[in-house]
Amino acid sequence: MPIVTIQITREGSGSRRSAATAEEKAALIKGASQLLLDVLNKPFDATFVVIEEVDMENWGVGGLPVAEYRRRSAPAAR
Repeated sequence: MPIVTIQITREGSGSRRSAATAEEKAALIKGASQLLLDVLNKPFDATFVVIEEVDMENWGVGGLPVAEYRRRSAPAAR
């Protein structure tokens, strides 16, 4: 029984604070399940997929919070 965990960022503001729509999440679940079927011959009904949404404040890259990393990485305004 494989368990796949997919972490995606939750970005945006207001009422849309979701990283992905229900349709996008369904596509992720189907795609991950298909991958395990194709590679490991694991049937769909034995594969569990968990999608975790991570708030912007709770992740980073390059040793920085992601907002700061993006600010520093953005091309200089001309």
